[in-house]
Order: sequence, then structure tokens, then C-alpha cells
Amino acid sequence: MRRSPALPTDPQTLRAFVTVAREGNVSRAALRLHLSQPAVSLQLKALADATGLQLFTRTAQGMVLTRDGASLLPLADKALAALADFGQAAAGLHTTVRGLLRIGTILDPEFTRLGAFLKQLVESSPQVATELRQGMSGDVLAQLDRGDLDVGFFLDLPDDPVGAAYALRPLTRFTYRVLAPPGWGPQVRGKDWKALAALPWLATPPASAHHRLQRRVFGPGSLTGLEPRRVALVDQEASMLDLVKSGVGLSLVRDAIAMREAQARGLAIADQVALECDLSFICLAGRAGEPVIAAAWSALEAVWG
Repeated sequence: MRRSPALPTDPQTLRAFVTVAREGNVSRAALRLHLSQPAVSLQLKALADATGLQLFTRTAQGMVLTRDGASLLPLADKALAALADFGQAAAGLHTTVRGLLRIGTILDPEFTRLGAFLKQLVESSPQVATELRQGMSGDVLAQLDRGDLDVGFFLDLPDDPVGAAYALRPLTRFTYRVLAPPGWGPQVRGKDWKALAALPWLATPPASAHHRLQRRVFGPGSLTGLEPRRVALVDQEASMLDLVKSGVGLSLVRDAIAMREAQARGLAIADQVALECDLSFICLAGRAGEPVIAAAWSALEAVWG
């Protein structure tokens, strides 16, 4: 019974076979491989013995592939290419960013471009898993401090920076307007903050950006020094809108939403006052260089420019 050939396991043997086949000459192949001629000849013999086939015919012009050798040449090329791919993939794994990225999210995904950000992150760093935690802006800051989040979106007040402990990237500046129930136009149009303080307001928790914004105009040391009558404590933007629509009181609302609600449902906008705010991306400054966090910043830059 014919013995099954032992397949070659040394890639150098295949390289010798392919190089001699291309050069048609052992001495030229030896020069390309940085080997001696006897070493190349021994590799060819080892391959012939392992396969049980005659791979070359020696002629006056040099080494010529036999029919069997010509049949094996494309497969040898493919095997060497696969080995090269394997080596590159293995090397690449040493530099591949991998791990879990915990992201603090706020507001609505469309406004923060959350979908585009996550898509870019998945494409650029496929080994990074993400965990999203929705909350208020102040919650994001507190969770970063505790190590419960790695990065997050944050509402930053232009004249009240968070400090050097954080790496912060402003994404866009927008305006908060005072939104009032339908029919309250005469009570809010043309009015300043002092006049608006006399009206009922919706309050928000200290972690909310609304709370920080209201502190600038209401309360001790504020622009007015006055405390408005707060009629309800609300922690969700959708709930705020619903209470304003129901006639409960005033609330700060992003300008785009205020305009939409005024046009669609007749809510009133105070036209003499506004507060500026920045949507930002934030992490602890001491962690900004961590690979997973750096990958998040790169993805963010690709989306926001």
C-alpha cells in the first residue's frame, strides 16, 4: 500500500520551493533567501521526500518545475500568504483596544448624536464593549468621580467650569428658553427674570443642569436674589413638558424644543431672557490616556469634528 506523504511543517521549506520555482536557479534563490546553496538544496530534498513527489527537473538552464511541482506552487503561495496573515493578525492583537466602556448619557440620543458615536466606536474599536447609563448631567459627574463611569455627556455652564480634574470637550453651545403654558403669553413676553420670579416654576433635582442654570438667576447671590414659587419637583424632560402643557408652571427648555412646542401646541416663550449652555463630553483628566477612553475620544472627534 502506498505510504501517505508527511506534509511539510516548516515554512522555510515552502519558501525555498517557491523561490527556486520563481528564480529557476538554486544559487539565485539562495541569495534571495540569505541562505547557502547546500541549505536550499537540502530543503528541496526534504520537501520532495515529505511529499513523495519529484518537484523539479534539473536542466542546463536551471531548475524546471515538474507537472506535480507546478500543481503545488499556487498552494504553497497560498499557504505562505496565510502564514503572513496569521502573523499580522497576531501582532495586531497586541495593539487592539479591548475592554468595557461605561458611558453616561443625558437628554435625547438625537441631540447628543449617540447613535453615530456608537457606530463609529464599534467600527474603529470592535473589541470595545459599551454600557450606557442614562441620567442627569450632575449624575454623570458624580459617577465619574466614583469610578462608576468612564466617560459621559455633560451640560457645562460657560461661566461655571467644572475644574482641572476633568478632561472636557465642548461639542455644541445651545440656549435654554423659559417655556410657559398656553395662554400665558402676556405674563412672560417682555418680562425680565425678576418679573418671571413671581410666577410658579417647576423645580429640578440638584444633579440637573436646569437646577444649576436656575441658581444663576434665582436664590441668594443670583442675578435677581429672588426665590420663585416652585410648585413641583421634576427629574425628566418629558415630564417637565407635560406639566408645562397642563398649566402647572414655567420651565427651562432647550430652544429647539421650546420653538417646536410653541408652534405645535401654542405654548408661550419668554422672549427677553435666555441662558447659554454647552453640551460637552467628559472624563477624569487622569484617565484620558487609557486606551478604551482614548478610543472613545477618537470616535467622538470623528462624529463631531
